[in-house]
Amino acid sequence: MTSEKWQVGFRLNRNLFAHHSSLITRNFFTLLTWRAKPYTNTMLPTLLANGGPVIWLILIAAATAAVVFIERALFCHRSQINAAEFLNGVRTVIKRGNIVEAIAICDATAGPVARLVKAAILARELGRDRVREAVEEAGLTEVPRLEEKLNLLATIAQIAPLLGLFGTIVGFIDVFGQIEQAGLYAHIEMLSHGVWKALVCAAGGIAVAIPAHAGYNYLVSRVNKIVLDMERAAAEIVNIVTESGNGNGK
Repeated sequence: MTSEKWQVGFRLNRNLFAHHSSLITRNFFTLLTWRAKPYTNTMLPTLLANGGPVIWLILIAAATAAVVFIERALFCHRSQINAAEFLNGVRTVIKRGNIVEAIAICDATAGPVARLVKAAILARELGRDRVREAVEEAGLTEVPRLEEKLNLLATIAQIAPLLGLFGTIVGFIDVFGQIEQAGLYAHIEMLSHGVWKALVCAAGGIAVAIPAHAGYNYLVSRVNKIVLDMERAAAEIVNIVTESGNGNGK
């Protein structure tokens, strides 16, 4: 009899526990979805509102970095060509003695490699040394154009975390100011704005610095590839032009 009562009590307790567990779980997920939905919809405005004035400086830096990266990426895309194929075409035209067509090909082709080759063709009658000088002068003109605004992107990548740190310090100054005014009666709601400001600025600075630094390294690699193509094209076009000039002289 005692064993049967114990079994009945155990089943009742188990059913009651299962009922309460399912009820708690259901209420928890209901509360979670109810809280998450409005927070997701208002997260960005909340971050901007609680970030203070420093977060707007970080956003300006982020917008500037994005514009610079897009403009430089498009410029590098237009500047990079198939140098080997281009030089083969120019070589063929020069061997036929059609210098005007070779210059027209250079004018129709975008990028520093084409302008480098054009400078060499224009100086073809002045001797090998003068052709080499013309190519070097053209290279000195083109490289700064490739590296333009890269320093700005690198600067943003370096100062964005510093701006975030500055915002963090300003936020904690706000917190300690509230504590000093309220003393023992300081409440968490009085301190939350300063903490928000500190955390949002720190996160914003890092979030801007990471892609800015990655974008800078990507653009530097693209520029290095173009410069390498220019060096190869310079050496080859000097030989092409001087051999053609010697052949015409013979």
